[in-house]
Amino acid sequence: MRESQAPGSPVLGAIVRRFGPAVLQPDGSLDRTALRGVILADTRARSDLEAIVHPEVQRRRMDLLDAARAAGDAIVVSDIPLLFEVGNPDEFDAVVLVDAPAELRHDRLIHDRGLTSAEADRLIAAQMPSKPKRDRSTHVIENDADPATLERRARAVWNAISRA
Repeated sequence: MRESQAPGSPVLGAIVRRFGPAVLQPDGSLDRTALRGVILADTRARSDLEAIVHPEVQRRRMDLLDAARAAGDAIVVSDIPLLFEVGNPDEFDAVVLVDAPAELRHDRLIHDRGLTSAEADRLIAAQMPSKPKRDRSTHVIENDADPATLERRARAVWNAISRA
């Protein structure tokens, strides 16, 4: 939840105390590219960042979940990119994994997010492999085609969840 890392937030303050002002943009916002470079090069730095960010993200997720329950919402979607790496999938009624082959994810990181090949390799290596995530997921959406196909597949899963 990026709002937890907004200028003036306690989380951004803790990030700057740990990583220094080099991870800030001139406007005081987080320079995600600079920070990514630091944490991809140093496993301890990544662990330190997770220790700063994840408790606040979890707190905010619980606040939003409580508000959704109070409003009577039947379905709440939590978008958690590192659920398997740092969370507990068993806490959820259903887990939907959107997955693509590693080579395609690698290419997308380079072309869509501007990472170098080495950065893409390190980012993928920092994640749990697909197979154990697939094994623990209720639904898997293949993200190996065009956006329209992905949307069709996602709607099919949404319809299945909505009917349950």
